[in-house]
Amino acid sequence: MQTNLADFIKDTPEGHEAEAILRKCVHCGFCTATCPTYQLLGDELDGPRGRIYLIKEVLEGRPATEKTRLHLDRCLTCRSCETTCPSGVEYGRLADIGRHVVEQQVPRTGADRLKRIALREFVPRSGLFGTAMGVGRLLRPLLPRALAEQVPHSSQAGRWPVRRHARKMIVLAGCVQPAMRPSINAATARVLDLLGISLVEQPAAGCCGALKFHLQDQEGGRDDARRNIDAWWPGIAAGEVEAIVVTASGCGVQVKDYGHLLKGDPDYAAKAARVAALSRDVAEVVLAEAPALQAILATKVAGRPTRKIAFHAPCSLQHGLKIRGVVEGLLTAAGFELVPVRDMHLCCGSAGTYSLLQPALSRQLRDNKLAALQEGRGERIASANIGCIEHLCTTAVIPVQHWIELIDEKITESP
Repeated sequence: MQTNLADFIKDTPEGHEAEAILRKCVHCGFCTATCPTYQLLGDELDGPRGRIYLIKEVLEGRPATEKTRLHLDRCLTCRSCETTCPSGVEYGRLADIGRHVVEQQVPRTGADRLKRIALREFVPRSGLFGTAMGVGRLLRPLLPRALAEQVPHSSQAGRWPVRRHARKMIVLAGCVQPAMRPSINAATARVLDLLGISLVEQPAAGCCGALKFHLQDQEGGRDDARRNIDAWWPGIAAGEVEAIVVTASGCGVQVKDYGHLLKGDPDYAAKAARVAALSRDVAEVVLAEAPALQAILATKVAGRPTRKIAFHAPCSLQHGLKIRGVVEGLLTAAGFELVPVRDMHLCCGSAGTYSLLQPALSRQLRDNKLAALQEGRGERIASANIGCIEHLCTTAVIPVQHWIELIDEKITESP
């Protein structure tokens, strides 16, 4: 794609990156076939190719409008288009650049502005979010149905093993997961403990930064990354930390991108690159220990009835982290039968804060995804991202859990 970027951006780092991405696009349109919003709305401007044109026009100097912003707002940033693209167009990064420019040209006002400010200032504060979630659970019977659906029932973490192994990994607690599903990290700690790895949380760490970054507080998102790096760095510098484990695939995409986000910061660039290199989705960690896990499972699987599971691969796992087939293989090895799920590549509609900012589209995508997940008559749905899990839980007729919780159940049940 030919480009002629405007003076305000062409000689900036963002301009150089955007131009390189735009020049890869060959207008083929393969991306539209796998775009969830294009499938729902049938509008070229609500597909990747159309949005690329919109961003290109803005970067070349055409003023953005509220209509430009609307089409970019409707994008889930699921990155399914990246998986489909034969030219390797990094649409997600281009969208970040384009949205930032559009926000500057067309500032938000009124309720829309206030809602986004509230989300980026409230949700990343895990203590405040946890308190609010507790109050919400008490008032759940009195809340309107649409709001009550966003308040999950409480879940117990269970036992967290004491540190006893020479091998040590740090796990990201995150911002919403400790209040919504503390059981996920605790289950991960128990599984890794049996595999000879001690898992610890660093209290000074917090939100991965994705929420602020994608709500156009990009510097706030970078500050969250810097805080996490500071919390993790002493153990990394001392050679005590083998990996940074992330159990929410959406957060994992952000942490793996720290090196890119902070490459222009002379104080953090090298540290950020190191943290990104150490970042592992929990599936990657467990896969590396597969022989030991299989030895443990051998006594648990034989002679036991097979349970049917439907696996929902979050977009952040399959398109962002590009981890495909790994979780499915681990669940199969643990004695679960995975039922077929159609349209596995399509988003469930959670997409961070998308379910709150674009509720109508989000509900359509959720309902379509649940229909696909539940038609195979599995006993449970497994996923790999807290946002997807809670989004699907709102109307699912069968339980939805993180896949590591199923592995934990399997290896801790009596022989």
